[in-house]
Amino acid sequence: MESTRRVVAILGAGGTLGTALSQRLAAEPDTDLVLSDLSEDALRQARDGLAGSAGEVATVPADISDFAAVENVIKHAVDRFGRLDVLISNAGILSPNGRIHNLATEDWERAYRINVLGPVNGIRAAVPVMRAQRSGSIILTASVAGMTAWSHSSPYCVTKAGVIHLAKVAAVEYARDGIRVNCVCPGTFLSAMHDGLPAVAVDAIAAKHPLGLGTAGDLVGAYSYLASDASRWTTGSAIVVDGGYAAP
Repeated sequence: MESTRRVVAILGAGGTLGTALSQRLAAEPDTDLVLSDLSEDALRQARDGLAGSAGEVATVPADISDFAAVENVIKHAVDRFGRLDVLISNAGILSPNGRIHNLATEDWERAYRINVLGPVNGIRAAVPVMRAQRSGSIILTASVAGMTAWSHSSPYCVTKAGVIHLAKVAAVEYARDGIRVNCVCPGTFLSAMHDGLPAVAVDAIAAKHPLGLGTAGDLVGAYSYLASDASRWTTGSAIVVDGGYAAP
């Protein structure tokens, strides 16, 4: 008898948002998780935070810019659980702070490898499994930076715009295979990267969000929706959860 459990793989599961996603999805019925991150310590902490979850949790360290490593994450999910229902590609990096003429080629290449090639690798690895199942949901983490212009952050803005369009193209390519591809575009939410910032800087960022700064917990509902059957007629969408940042 075919299992009715849902198998979710999360790439970039060790950060603030990845941890919140793991906790939200682990709390949902009949869900098993495969968590992946570059940092084994972060993965260990994420898994420890799910000690009371009803579903099974596996961890597989991986560099999202390495296709073979990402493919191994998906293989682990299939070998252990027999299927893959949801892939969340959540790993990403910010750009160095600087205007375009002051940024090095390496700054652009690193942003591309993680922010664009990473999600591409996730799609490439997951699609063969999901095509065979005739079902699946792929969710990419983009940003409102891909819809707006952030001064001194051009590699981040450009690559996140690429993620949004990647989701749209993949949605069109794989719809007939029963695979949905969407992305979530967060605004600024509080995370470790804000540690050490002076209060005046945090206040300036918050002032650009009509509802103020959010938390990772404010974002997970969008992912939960896209991972569920409630979104069965949603594909190629960029769901904005940004406290109103992109509204003006």
